[in-house]
Amino acid sequence: MTITLLRTAGELHARARNGRRAVVMTMGALHEGHATLIRSAREIAGRDGEVVVTLFVNPLQFGEGEDLDRYPRTLDADLKIAEQAGADAVFAPSVEEVYPGGRPQVRISAGPMGERLEGASRPGHFDGMLTVVAKLLHLTRPDTALYGQKDAQQLALIRRMARDLNFGVEIVGVPTVREHDGLALSSRNRYLSPDERRTALALSRALFAGRDRHAAQEALRARAREVPSTHARAEALSAIGESRAAADANAVAKAAPGGPAAVRATARMVLDEAARLDPPLAVDYLALVDPSDFTEIADDFTGEAVLAVAARVGTTRLIDNIPLSFGVPESLGAVASPGAPEPFEAVPESVDPHTPPASHAPHGAAS
Repeated sequence: MTITLLRTAGELHARARNGRRAVVMTMGALHEGHATLIRSAREIAGRDGEVVVTLFVNPLQFGEGEDLDRYPRTLDADLKIAEQAGADAVFAPSVEEVYPGGRPQVRISAGPMGERLEGASRPGHFDGMLTVVAKLLHLTRPDTALYGQKDAQQLALIRRMARDLNFGVEIVGVPTVREHDGLALSSRNRYLSPDERRTALALSRALFAGRDRHAAQEALRARAREVPSTHARAEALSAIGESRAAADANAVAKAAPGGPAAVRATARMVLDEAARLDPPLAVDYLALVDPSDFTEIADDFTGEAVLAVAARVGTTRLIDNIPLSFGVPESLGAVASPGAPEPFEAVPESVDPHTPPASHAPHGAAS
């Protein structure tokens, strides 16, 4: 297969179209995370469909002092990665093609959700992101558009825009791809020196520690619920030497701090230690939020949540997140519903918050 490079909307619209069109939007500097998105798009489009990858560094998403000029542009390498992953065409328009009249006066507003977390740290970022996504959806006219779950707030806002404004496009989230050491794949990782990268690993370690603390607590609570407090059952447990284990499970489930507060505290401990490293980690935010609106969840929250973190190491700003489920015991090991956080693995009851879990294999893609 030879991939087609398209530079203008006219070239894209003149392209013969057969079957489903799946679009993957990127700002270039493609890596394995993007390749996973493209492969997922290929599966959705099927052999008779079409996969289009957009490459566009959107100036509206960069605030004052951010790295617009520094952002890598690697077109030749991007074309090769896109082709190998199964794309049929790459749409790489110029700024003048996307914004022919200069910066648009009419833009998409991200609303209250766009002012939280990333939006608070980067004012106007999500308005610019949604504006270009809306334009690219209109230009590419896909049946399905795929985005990485690493940018969880971005994905939530795109879904909300598509729903609120009746775009008629299926929005698909693809789980985050991680490198062998747990660091979420990002085009900005290339800016990290070896020492900065070691410090940056605290982001994923903090998330995994919070997840494992939550999983251990939920496992203990589930175990306690399975042990009826009847005399006959107590005698049976005693006879096979399990009474102490059952008592311990009940005691920990009732006495140990659990829920959202414990998750935040465990993750924060890892981040606080990384702040004392050389070079240090400068935390922007650590948040445990409801993915429907990205507000902090209460201690009695039940349902799906996202544990998210953003921090700087040197001059490089990184983000990461993982999904969690609260008060839904059957979710352990279950498959998450579309758009919901991915499930986590069961872990031992005794965990070290500084040690990443054994499995850090790539799960999906980062946009």
